[in-house]
Amino acid sequence: MSINHFLQEWFTFDFQMFLTGRNIIILDEVDSTNNYAKQLVSDGTENGTVVLAQFQSRGKGQPGNFWESVAEKNLLTSVILYPVFLEAARQFLISKIVSLSLLDLLNTEVENVSIKWPNDIYIGNRKVAGILIENSIKGSKLDWSIIGIGLNLNQLEFHSDAPNPVSLQQLNGKEYDIQETLKGWLYYFRKWYQLLEAGQVDEIETAYLNRLFGFNQWRNFRKDKVVFEARISGIGEFGQLQLEDRSGKITEYMFKEVEYIF
Repeated sequence: MSINHFLQEWFTFDFQMFLTGRNIIILDEVDSTNNYAKQLVSDGTENGTVVLAQFQSRGKGQPGNFWESVAEKNLLTSVILYPVFLEAARQFLISKIVSLSLLDLLNTEVENVSIKWPNDIYIGNRKVAGILIENSIKGSKLDWSIIGIGLNLNQLEFHSDAPNPVSLQQLNGKEYDIQETLKGWLYYFRKWYQLLEAGQVDEIETAYLNRLFGFNQWRNFRKDKVVFEARISGIGEFGQLQLEDRSGKITEYMFKEVEYIF
């Protein structure tokens, strides 16, 4: 495994409120950028350190899942943050701003982009990106957060059991530079992170709901093999999906407790 630590000129724009270390680590291959980032946290790495991999042998998804990616085709990255200002009970706000920043990036290239609760980015009915955030809590506040992202850029064939993956190149025929894409995403993420740090939570909450896949639309869902009709009415403080049935009753579901039916 070769490791290249470098500082690019394009990475020196004003990141005083975000990427204070301006440290990027590029790996030819790693099991998971999140795993590598956790070791860096143990070693005391700087706030804002970015890990970028050309290939992940065991890319992490939600428990029981993995992220499929051909080498040197997609954006596979993790960012280390120390958001010690944020109450642990509000940690799902990190997921919200990561999702919103990816939407900002993708909206410059394609239409019909949305956030599929809790951690996927969709173009139409197809998944283009996944997010995995791992947090550590100290007292009542967050200690550190590792933000892992897999964004399908140039991959043209997918072979896993994932039902609906898609890449940007499949949609518009363009080939994307991975490092330039990373630069673009960090630009948008900086904006949302600054809002969070400044306490502008209402703006984040409103933007997230407005861009949530299926928000306020009657759709079918499944829980314990039972299909039912409901609409998304909101997101709870801890990231719960709030579903309202035809009678007006609202039920909250945690991750993996309920699934969309397309």
